[in-house]
Amino acid sequence: MEHSSLSKAGGAGPIPVERILAKLDGHLNRNDYAAARRHLDYWLAEAEAAQDLRGKLSLLNEKIGLHRKLGDRAEALAAADGALELARRLGLAHSVTMGTTLVNAATACKAFAQPERALQLYREAQTLYEALLPAGDSRLGGLYNNMALALADLGRFREAEERYRKAMDVMAEAPNGALEIAITWCNLADLAAAELGPEAGEARIADCLARAEALLKTERLPRDGYYAFVCEKCAPCFGYHGYFRSEQVLRQRAEDIYRRNRGET
Repeated sequence: MEHSSLSKAGGAGPIPVERILAKLDGHLNRNDYAAARRHLDYWLAEAEAAQDLRGKLSLLNEKIGLHRKLGDRAEALAAADGALELARRLGLAHSVTMGTTLVNAATACKAFAQPERALQLYREAQTLYEALLPAGDSRLGGLYNNMALALADLGRFREAEERYRKAMDVMAEAPNGALEIAITWCNLADLAAAELGPEAGEARIADCLARAEALLKTERLPRDGYYAFVCEKCAPCFGYHGYFRSEQVLRQRAEDIYRRNRGET
């Protein structure tokens, strides 16, 4: 079972969050979402039994992202609401932890067609992050990128582009920030298509995708589970805009990494 190598909380104290998340990463690096879900659900129950509310908050944040990736609207949004309520109960309203919880909740709202609520939550997170984080912190880059997606959904294209550019400025200074910048170039390609249409925006779309593809070929980037995740995330954008060969290459890179991580030949 997923928890076999971890000591049980058993109501005796805090759950071992770092080890739980390390094992969760192992499941995700093998693209084993079913095991990841079982693992999280087990330890959420243990956190509840132990009354470890901070541990529970950490796992609820992970649950938001997992169920968003799985397309489970009800579970993702329920986890988002639960995490926000718990963070407030814990007195974390003015903390980086609350900022992160707001970003995670907002990203779920955006994924499930609630861009107005997403933007409201992102703005709350922005207030906290800009006050509490150093200017070059990668979490700011992620916030600006995700905020831009919500703005684009609302047709606020100029504001969206401004946030994408801010995101790239931040990620240019981050370790392995090329992966995040590649995602942003894909987002800018989609933005051009939404704003100008596929024909009028063709040149801009091609330029954005060329930049993204070049970044994904960067030799120094570790070919790990996160690299595979980014390839998977970018691949549909290439296919949507007619770059089918590039889409295929990215999907194959991701699958090769997942197979290697699962110990398959």
